[in-house]
Amino acid sequence: MGIEVRTLSKSFGDFAALRNVSFRVAPGDLVALLGPSGSGKTTLLRIIAGLERPDAGTVLLRGEDTARLGARHRGVGFVFQHYALFRHMTVFENVAFGLRVRPRRLRPSDHEIRRRVGELLDLVQLSHMADRLPSQLSGGQRQRVALARALAVEPKVLLLDEPFGALDARVRQELRRWLRRLHDDIQLTSVFVTHDQEEALELADHVVLMDHGVLEQEGSPEDVVEHPATPFVMNFLGQVNIFHGRVEAGKGIFGPLAVEYPAHAGQNARQASAYARPHEFDIARTETEGGLWAVLREASGAGPLVRLQLSCADGNPLQVEIAREPYRTLQIEPGERIYVKPRRVHVFVDAGDGI
Repeated sequence: MGIEVRTLSKSFGDFAALRNVSFRVAPGDLVALLGPSGSGKTTLLRIIAGLERPDAGTVLLRGEDTARLGARHRGVGFVFQHYALFRHMTVFENVAFGLRVRPRRLRPSDHEIRRRVGELLDLVQLSHMADRLPSQLSGGQRQRVALARALAVEPKVLLLDEPFGALDARVRQELRRWLRRLHDDIQLTSVFVTHDQEEALELADHVVLMDHGVLEQEGSPEDVVEHPATPFVMNFLGQVNIFHGRVEAGKGIFGPLAVEYPAHAGQNARQASAYARPHEFDIARTETEGGLWAVLREASGAGPLVRLQLSCADGNPLQVEIAREPYRTLQIEPGERIYVKPRRVHVFVDAGDGI
């Protein structure tokens, strides 16, 4: 079952949590709602689940408008960040809860509940802990119990709100890989909220990037990384170097950096900014076209990459990451001038009437 979000808006008093948000989730996809705190992603997830009502717009599940459907009737499973397990119930009873509280005419038999819960505990690799209480589990195990409980009612859609946010980094990485494998096995349409770029790009088939209640960009992980649509997306998805200047006559002039910009040929000069990621630079001791001179201030890094902190001629800092072997070959010392050339630059023209 796919999801279609149509022109959703939601305010809390004077605060606009969502502003005219629209996108689609294809059946069987795992989609990340990605953005900083306050971007509206959790509000959006709760509206899809039926836990909040929008001020305008609607959500379609299986093509059906859910405006009049409460949370219990949407066929949605919800996994919270902090597990929300019943502390006095065993792992087995936590997973069985959603089945046991169904109306009598819809409630499975005890035998069917045991079978279903047993299958789910096998699926999340916790069948050997069925009789334990949540307090006897690790954080990662509790989150897997919460996921099994959400799956027990056989939802058409699975929603996860910062599912790994309460876990330490190592457990978070392990659970990400596990959830991706699980999703590939069951192919359940799923949407998860995160502010972690690495998590979204590693897990998701499709990424929806939000900021201040607005959808900034959506697309595959590769698409949003390789073709950022806005300065926000460029800034949010990793470190960047920013050069301010202008575009005119098919070129971009950004202080000491000059780049071709044919998209603006024949138009009036406009203020603009150029963005380049630290790993997309080459360095050399001799000058070529399309780069700039900078002074090395510091080099650090014990792994395969060396991080260089440089200063441009105008005093602005510049960060560059290069492989260790080229760095060793050049034998650069702090205080030396080196020529830095970006392999790729993203240019964004400022809004306004020009210079």
